[in-house]
Amino acid sequence: MSQFTAHSADTAAIATIRALAADVVGKANSGHPGAPMGMAPVAHVLFTRFFNANPKSSKWFNRDRFVLSNGHACALQYILLHLLGYKLSLDDLKQFRQIDSLTPGHPEAGHTDGIEVTTGPLGQGFANAVGLAIAQAHLGATFNKDGYDLINNYTYMFTGDGCLMEGVASEAASLAGHLQLGNLIAIYDDNHISIDGDTAVAFTEDVEKRFQSYGWQTLHVDNGDSDLEAIYNAIAEARKEKSKPTLIRLRTTIGFGSKLQGTHGVHGAPLKADDIKALKSKFGLPSDQSFYVPKETYDAYHEVAARGAKLEAAWNDLLASYSQKYPTEYSELTRRISGKLPDNWEKLLPVYKPTDAAQASRKLSEIVLSAIVPSFPELVGGSADLTGSNLTRTKTMVDFQPESTGLGSYKGTYIRFGVREHGMGAIANGLHAYGGIIPFVATFMNFVSYAAGAVRLSALSGHQVIWVATHDSIGLGEDGPTHQPIETAVHFRALPNLDFWRPADGNETSAAYHSALTRKHTPSILSLSRQNLPNLEASTIERALKGGYVVHEVQGEDLTIVSSGSEVSIALEAAQKLNAEGVKTRIVSLPCWSIFDLQPAEYRLSVLRSGAPILAVEALSTLGWQKYSHEAFGLTGWGASGPYTKVYEKFGLTGSNIAEVGKKVVDFYKKKGGEVISPLVKAI
Repeated sequence: MSQFTAHSADTAAIATIRALAADVVGKANSGHPGAPMGMAPVAHVLFTRFFNANPKSSKWFNRDRFVLSNGHACALQYILLHLLGYKLSLDDLKQFRQIDSLTPGHPEAGHTDGIEVTTGPLGQGFANAVGLAIAQAHLGATFNKDGYDLINNYTYMFTGDGCLMEGVASEAASLAGHLQLGNLIAIYDDNHISIDGDTAVAFTEDVEKRFQSYGWQTLHVDNGDSDLEAIYNAIAEARKEKSKPTLIRLRTTIGFGSKLQGTHGVHGAPLKADDIKALKSKFGLPSDQSFYVPKETYDAYHEVAARGAKLEAAWNDLLASYSQKYPTEYSELTRRISGKLPDNWEKLLPVYKPTDAAQASRKLSEIVLSAIVPSFPELVGGSADLTGSNLTRTKTMVDFQPESTGLGSYKGTYIRFGVREHGMGAIANGLHAYGGIIPFVATFMNFVSYAAGAVRLSALSGHQVIWVATHDSIGLGEDGPTHQPIETAVHFRALPNLDFWRPADGNETSAAYHSALTRKHTPSILSLSRQNLPNLEASTIERALKGGYVVHEVQGEDLTIVSSGSEVSIALEAAQKLNAEGVKTRIVSLPCWSIFDLQPAEYRLSVLRSGAPILAVEALSTLGWQKYSHEAFGLTGWGASGPYTKVYEKFGLTGSNIAEVGKKVVDFYKKKGGEVISPLVKAI
C-alpha cells in the first residue's frame, strides 16, 4: 500500500459532506446530523482511497462491502452514494425521510441502490458485517485458485458507541475473533455521545482491551476530525492483518463545525438555520446555498467510480479466463451467484408412507438435510451450541474454522456459533446478503426469541434465512416452562414476510424445506418436535405445500378440527372417537399460515368451509387461531416439567379430552342455532 497522498479536493469534499449532512437533515426537519458530520473525514478517506466498487454495477460480486451499523447516520451513506454516482440523485437527498423516497430514515437493503444490509437497530449491522466477512472467506476458499483470486473483497463497517453497547455486537465480535476474519475492518466512531448525553453516564469500559480479548487487532486515531494521514495509515495497517479482524477506534467530534459540536444536542436533531449558515461559511462554502456540491468534489468521486468500473472489467476478464481453466467451478460459482438451485434437487426430498415409523420432526429435518446437503453446497449454517439436539450437522459436513485451529477449514459449511442466538441470526442475514449462500441456523424454538431482532430484520430485508427450531412445545417435557415455548409461535406468525412452519409428519417436513429453499426473499422458521410423530394417511409434499389441507374428510360434518405439528395426530385420535360416537368430524392440518393465506380463496374455503364449527387445537397459546377457527383449545399459561405424555395429559391435550371439548363445541353451536359461516368469510 502506497503512502498517503493529499488530493486537492480533500478539504472541499469533506466540507461538502458535512454541509450536505446538515442540509439533508435540516430540510427533513428530522434525522441525525452529528455522526455524519463527525465521520465525514474517515468516510472520504475510505471511499476515495480504499473502497473497491462500481457504482454503475452495484451488484458486482467481488465489490467491497460497506455496512453502516450506526444506521441513524444514514445521511452520510446517502451522500456518499450520491457523490459516487449510484442511483441516488440530489433530489433524492432532498426527499430524506419522506414517504416513498429512496432515502428512508434508516438504510434499507433492496430499496436504495448501494445499500448492502438494513441497519438502524443498533448492533445488527455489526453482526451482519461478520456474516459478510464469513461469506467472503468461505467462497474465496471454495473457488479461488492459484492466479485466480476471484473473491477477495474486504468488509468495512462503521459502528458507534450504541452498537458496541448492544449484546448482539458482542456476540458477533467474539465469534469473528475466534474465526480470525482478517477481511473485516470495523471503524468505531468514538465520539463519547449517546442520546442520554456523554457516554460517561453508562459506557466507560476500555473498548480496545475488550476487542483485544476477543482476538481482534486494535488501532486508534486520536484526531478523526482532520488527520487524514493517520486515518489512511490506520486503514492501510488494518488491511495488512490477515488473521485477525481489526477495530479502529476513531476519536471524533460529533457534529463537527456546528455551534453544538461535541454535545448530544447535535446527535438526533436538525441544526438551526443560523448554525448551518455559519458552518458553511467556516468551511468556505456558499452560506446562502443549500445542497451545494462543488464541481471538484463531484470530479474526485467520479474518479473513484471510474476506478471501480476498471476493477470490475478486469475481474470479468479474470472470471472469463477462470471459466476456461476451471469450467466446473465456474459453472457452480455462477449458478450460486445467480441464485439458481441445483437441478432436480426436489427429487432428493424424502417421501413417506403412513406405515413408515413415527419419528420426531427434528429427526425428519436431519434426514432432509442428510439427503440434500451433498448436492446443496450453498447451504451454510450451524447451531447455537445445540448440534446434538437440533440434529443439523450431517455426516458430509466439515466445520467452518481457520485451518490453524485444526478444527476445519474455511471451505467448511458448518458454523459452530456457540451460545450466541442473536448474533447467529444477525450473522445469517449477512451471509445471505453477500450472495451465493443460503444460511440455516438452529436452536431450541424458545430461544429463537433471543434472536427476535435479527429475525425481524430478515423478514424486513427479504433474507432467506432458514431457522431449524427444535423442541417446539410442551412436548419437550422435563426441561419445563423455562424452555417450553408458549407465545413464541404467535410472535413469529405475526411477522410480515416470514413463513412459520410447524410440520406434523415426514412429508410436511419435506414440504417445509421445499418452501424454505424456494422462497428466495422470505425467511422461514421450521418449528420441530422433540417427540415422535406418526406419518399421516393423507399427507403429501404437494398438499402440504399449500400451507393447509384436509387430512381426514367426511361429508355433512358436525365439526372440523384444525391443528398443526404434533397435535394433528392427537386431533385425528379425537376424530376417531367422535366419529365412532356419531359426531362427524373432519381434520385439517395447517402447517404454515402464511403459505395457506397465499392460496386462492376457493381453495381456502374448501379446507375451512362453512357449515359446521371449526375448533383449533395446539399445544401453544391459541392467540391468532381466531382467523381460522370459531373456537380454540391450547395453553392459557405456562407449561410444566415432567415426561411429555404426562405434561400433555395435565393440559388436556389428549385424544379423549379433545373429543370431549369437540362435543361441547358442537353442542354450543347447535343450541346457538343459525348458519355457521367459515371464519375466513370476512368483509375486509
